[in-house]
Amino acid sequence: MIRIALVALGLAGLATAQPADLSEAEVQAIIEKFAAKESEFARARDNYTYRQTVRIEELDEGGTVRGRYEIVTDIIFSPEGKRTERVVRAPVSTLRRIQLTPEDEQDVRNVQPFVLTKEDIGNYWVRYLGRQKADEIPCYVFAVKPKKMEPGKRYFQGIIWVDDRDLQIVKTYGRGVGLLKKGSDNQFPKFETYREQIDGKYWFPTWTGADDTLYFEGGPQRIRMRIRYENYKQFKSEVQIRYGEPVQTSPKKP
Repeated sequence: MIRIALVALGLAGLATAQPADLSEAEVQAIIEKFAAKESEFARARDNYTYRQTVRIEELDEGGTVRGRYEIVTDIIFSPEGKRTERVVRAPVSTLRRIQLTPEDEQDVRNVQPFVLTKEDIGNYWVRYLGRQKADEIPCYVFAVKPKKMEPGKRYFQGIIWVDDRDLQIVKTYGRGVGLLKKGSDNQFPKFETYREQIDGKYWFPTWTGADDTLYFEGGPQRIRMRIRYENYKQFKSEVQIRYGEPVQTSPKKP
């Protein structure tokens, strides 16, 4: 709750700033450049292994944990170069009042890390808000929301902070959104995702957090979520990674 309140205060400061420090043409150029960078980032991350730890907790009114879901997975490559997931640890869930849905799983995979590539940028309205530092990094700040939503797909709606030097997203704040079935009582928390520079090149997500109260038909439920992405290592193999079928290179001579 405290983290979200602090973020809200930061955004309130942006609302009083004057985003006219850049022309419309300059803003559009920045959007195109960071979307291109994001495409580069997405391709690069597809060639890295890493460990992902997801923990979701139910809390009572006093903040005591009453239920927990946790899963630790390694994102790896098979000897043939196929990207896959290996479950390292998955204790029995003790959640009682909430249940994870396919939409939650989509958000963990695709929305909370959030990659706004040049292939996706046309699906969103992107509005420049001004400048603000994120962990002492000077950034351009943009509001993002989907233009229209299609059934079965999940989208990001919120704020992004773009490093004004490398033009890569370093922080996001918002929630996953999408079309839900009529009568569905499915609620989604606001979250923050932070990135760090890996191998001196790419800003990869390293931490996602949420501390929010979800208002279900049966009553409110406070939840806390933490996702860590750790141990990024670039994949190296005799197999060339391609979009499509993997191509086997010639073996090295002894």
